[in-house]
Amino acid sequence: MSAANTFQNAHRLHVQSLYKRSLKLSLDWTIQRDLWRQQALHIRAQFEANKHVTNPKELQLLLKNTEKELQEWAHPDPYKLAMGPEGTKWERNLPPLMPESHH
Repeated sequence: MSAANTFQNAHRLHVQSLYKRSLKLSLDWTIQRDLWRQQALHIRAQFEANKHVTNPKELQLLLKNTEKELQEWAHPDPYKLAMGPEGTKWERNLPPLMPESHH
C-alpha cells in the first residue's frame, strides 16, 4: 500500500469521526428527531461543501477549525440514554446481593 493511500484512508477515517461526533453532539442540544434532522442535514451540507478540498494546508486548517467548533459546541450536560451507563435508570433495579454459601 502506498503512502498516499495510507494518508487518504487515515484522512477519510478522521473526517468520518468528526462527522459522527458532530451528529452526536447536535443530539445533545436537540433531542426531538424531527428538529434534529434539519440540523443533521445542515451538518452534512457543511462537510459536503469541503469535500473537494485537496490542498494539505487547507485540509489541516479545516480539520483544526472543525475540532475547535466541536469543543465550543460541547454541551455542559450531554444527553444520556436512560438505560445506558450513567443514565437515570442505569442499574436502578439490580437484584439483591446473595450471601455466598459455603458448602
